[in-house]
Amino acid sequence: MPRIKNEKQYEALRDQGMSKEKAARIANTPDSGVKGGKAKPYEERTKSELYEKAKQVGIDGRSKMNKQQLIDALRED
Repeated sequence: MPRIKNEKQYEALRDQGMSKEKAARIANTPDSGVKGGKAKPYEERTKSELYEKAKQVGIDGRSKMNKQQLIDALRED
């Protein structure tokens, strides 16, 4: 059974209605639970930055996506 790195965040995301898979991906990211708010909007990031973020959260098909598709997938995910 896979482990969740940040159980508290995982449970909060599940309570918000996220799927188990999506909540686990978010709760298992390296910066899980770290407060931020200083990240640039997706539109101001490069395609390679968006690709790395998509890779980090496990978005399938990211290698074939253009910048706008990466933005849409990150927002949807």
